[in-house]
Amino acid sequence: MVHDDDVRQSDDQTELVVVTGLSGGGRSTVARALENVGFYVVDNLPQALMLDMAELAQKAGGAAQHTAMVLDVRSRAFSTDLVGAIRALKERGFQPRVVFVDADDEVLIRRFESVRRSHPLQGDGRLADGIAAERKLLDEARDHADVIIDTSHLNVNQLRRRVEELFGGEDARRLRVTVLSFGFKYGLPQDADFVLDARFLPNPYWVPELREHTGREEGVSQYVLGQPGATAFVETYAQLINSTASGFEREGKRYLTVAVGCTGGKHRSVAIAEELADRLRQVRLSANAQHRDLGRE
Repeated sequence: MVHDDDVRQSDDQTELVVVTGLSGGGRSTVARALENVGFYVVDNLPQALMLDMAELAQKAGGAAQHTAMVLDVRSRAFSTDLVGAIRALKERGFQPRVVFVDADDEVLIRRFESVRRSHPLQGDGRLADGIAAERKLLDEARDHADVIIDTSHLNVNQLRRRVEELFGGEDARRLRVTVLSFGFKYGLPQDADFVLDARFLPNPYWVPELREHTGREEGVSQYVLGQPGATAFVETYAQLINSTASGFEREGKRYLTVAVGCTGGKHRSVAIAEELADRLRQVRLSANAQHRDLGRE
């Protein structure tokens, strides 16, 4: 059951999301998904500090304009009066949305057993006893939730997509591609998802009138892209990235780094990176070119 009317609020006010629910239900996945769509997430926040946190977020603005507060019964400061805390926020002019994650008892038991840990409210009893105690503790909060997400039949990626659909605009869910030029002599970029090698192309370094220029300048760019195989190289990788982009988005990847290398990261890799980023933008992907080693020589 989901009540999701007007989940996104206008950009001129602080957007507050309160995440709670059953242990093992998926609160941490919801929190990560909210971070993916631009929320500042405060985990394990005591209820007594919710109003203070909301007011701080309002004053801070910027990245804190969209703030999510995750409440956990394991916190020593957890109170059963979550409804009262929400009411206090509304009395101060905030419009918090409460997300409650739930799942069937059998599913929760299976999840706890798979990671071999006890329920936080289990004590000396059984897992089922801990789940029952937590349900009772959170019963009123569930009744007053704006969004109830039953995760019994959702995997991690499906749950993440559900949260992003509710709280993220289209741009927040899009894959962002960074095409990064680099020089092999300075080492491979550690965060590269794809590594392209442009050293099969003639090196402008050995052309005296181009040596002191870079791949961002027209003369070098025309020289590099005019070599046999250069255009096909760019087109092939543009098609590859475009064809895999939707799959990366479905799997929750939001940032893709395509590293393009040459010897020193000044001529060939820079020209190719700029052209590849431009080709990706032409097929409506969010792409930009960056140059790690430009200027090191």
